[in-house]
Amino acid sequence: MSPIPRPPEGWEAAARRAVERGRALDRLIPSFLLDSSISRAGYWYGTTVGWVWGSLWSTGRIERREGLWVFRGMPRWTFPRGGVCAGGCYLTGDAPVTDAVLRHEAVHTRQWRHYGFLMPLLYLLAGRDPLRNRFEIEAGLEDGNYVPRQRATPARPTRST
Repeated sequence: MSPIPRPPEGWEAAARRAVERGRALDRLIPSFLLDSSISRAGYWYGTTVGWVWGSLWSTGRIERREGLWVFRGMPRWTFPRGGVCAGGCYLTGDAPVTDAVLRHEAVHTRQWRHYGFLMPLLYLLAGRDPLRNRFEIEAGLEDGNYVPRQRATPARPTRST
């Protein structure tokens, strides 16, 4: 697996602004569309689309992991980046599906449940740059393999007096 490239300087501030813009946009969405029977219908629609697409193109194992249907062995052209979440389905290629990636995708599943039919449109409006896409940022850029993991700094020994 190739190393994750270091993001450009100032990306954290741009990411914070993207999340703030997304939350401001959320305030314009009528509340009956969010976390409602309408959004659940959108989530199930997305899951159905994921199942159909995954069933057509998956050549690997289909398994249930961490609440997601994981379709592996998809041809590269059938999904963007390292994989795609459609409702409750994660569609990906042959790369290992780690616990971290599943954590990231599980957040996308919750986003699908919250926004429903609006999710694809809102995601498109958020843009293709994961460092400025509020949905990728909220799902965790490290878990999604968009930025390298921050190494925990070791605790410094303290002097006892």
